[in-house]
Amino acid sequence: MALGLGYTAVLIWIGSALVGSFGSEEGARYWSPVPLRTDTAGAIAFGIAIVTLVPSRYLELRRRNGPPARPAPAVRPASVLAVLAVADIAMFLATAVVIYLSCNAFTHPQTLNIQLTHLLAWPSEGTVRVVALGVCLVSVAARRYLRATPARAGQPAAAPEKARVVA
Repeated sequence: MALGLGYTAVLIWIGSALVGSFGSEEGARYWSPVPLRTDTAGAIAFGIAIVTLVPSRYLELRRRNGPPARPAPAVRPASVLAVLAVADIAMFLATAVVIYLSCNAFTHPQTLNIQLTHLLAWPSEGTVRVVALGVCLVSVAARRYLRATPARAGQPAAAPEKARVVA
């Protein structure tokens, strides 16, 4: 979950940095329902990225530093593979949507508050960007969890072996 939140925070920071570097509207909101300026949202997101990505990486390194896990079962249930496939694609496509809408925000920010498409009255581009960030958070967290669990599934806790002293 920490990696998903950190990944999402980095996307928010990148979008805010682009708007700050190339945008023309001083004091514009990142997302209109939240009364938070884009530059402030970017600074907060950068802090969240640090606070979440460091522990995520530490925990990953700690897991890898332990005793070797027994080989994972060769076959995983189809439902787990399906969820992993959806998470992989959702992460990729949601990231693309966030990048596109963030670039759109710095080239013409006035479009963030208008409807995304002429076919529907709702949602706005800004709302879709926030929804895509939520999809990134969930999909990255699910991906990380599902990829980390197969080698440890059904494995009992490893007991340290005592060395036998021969005199």
